[in-house]
Amino acid sequence: ALDALHVRMRQHNASGLKIAQFLAGHAKVEQVWYPGLPSHPAHAIAIKQMHGFGGLISFAIKGGIVEGSKVVDAMQIPYLAPSLGGPESLIEQPALMSYYDKPPEERATLGIRENLIRMSVGLEDVDDLIADLDQALSRI
Repeated sequence: ALDALHVRMRQHNASGLKIAQFLAGHAKVEQVWYPGLPSHPAHAIAIKQMHGFGGLISFAIKGGIVEGSKVVDAMQIPYLAPSLGGPESLIEQPALMSYYDKPPEERATLGIRENLIRMSVGLEDVDDLIADLDQALSRI
């Protein structure tokens, strides 16, 4: 059972990194926050402390709250849910879900951008997830 868990965690880590790299290179993505990317401010610490970087990715798309909604709504594989996830991929737009009760000024103070999307990568095929992200990003 432990070997199966290790295999799933390796897949989770590999998929998270591959998706983060895809997003970082996408023309419609403004910024990606993922500790496995050299652009992350804590990347050096993450390398020392972690045996993989997980599957939680935050990214800002070019545009605002409306464009973010278009991307999230166009996704077909992940479930729409504000959580850290499990074996299935999840996606959310924090400005409209986790922080919906905060006015835009307070969200901005907290660092919650209108164009921010969070994705918890599950165990689905990574190429399918990337294709889904690509088609969703094509909507903006």
